[in-house]
Amino acid sequence: MICLDEMGPVSAKSYPGRVLVQSRTRPAERARQEIDYGRRAKGYIFGAFCPATGAAFTQPYPGRGSVHWVDFLDHIESWIPRPTERVYAILDNLSSHRTTDVLLFLLAHPRWEMVFQPKYAAYLNLIEPWWKILRSLALAGRRFETWEEITEAIERATLYWNAHRHPFTWGQRRRHRPRRSPGIALLPKAA
Repeated sequence: MICLDEMGPVSAKSYPGRVLVQSRTRPAERARQEIDYGRRAKGYIFGAFCPATGAAFTQPYPGRGSVHWVDFLDHIESWIPRPTERVYAILDNLSSHRTTDVLLFLLAHPRWEMVFQPKYAAYLNLIEPWWKILRSLALAGRRFETWEEITEAIERATLYWNAHRHPFTWGQRRRHRPRRSPGIALLPKAA
């Protein structure tokens, strides 16, 4: 099973985060960040995520049309190990995912099967929470002047993720958040 999606449009601009916030303010003042109105370049990041292993693959494209999507599927075909007999691709209902070119790709690669998620159910695709992790690794707290800087940051973040990958479980609690005690209210423990 592999989760596919596109992130974007991603623009070359300042992204909020801890690094860009000025720390020269007094403790009672709000943190300030310089406003960045510049939209210097934009593009889309196509991604593939395998929840069973945690492996991820990203590829930048200038648009999200069917030509770019089929090219991305060709890259994924070479990324997936050859011994894999069946590839179940989970994706959303974007019109470029259902074009004639995509159908021709599926005919040429019979091990692929597309599973389209229901409308308004993006949470069923496990690449969505991974996009949040990728944004925090690559974009948060940084200012980008060009599209090439963004693609380089995304590539480094994906390499970092793959070096430290782990199986991804839907609905799993974060490590830093302790599990709540069962029940609505508990009596205080007597000492």
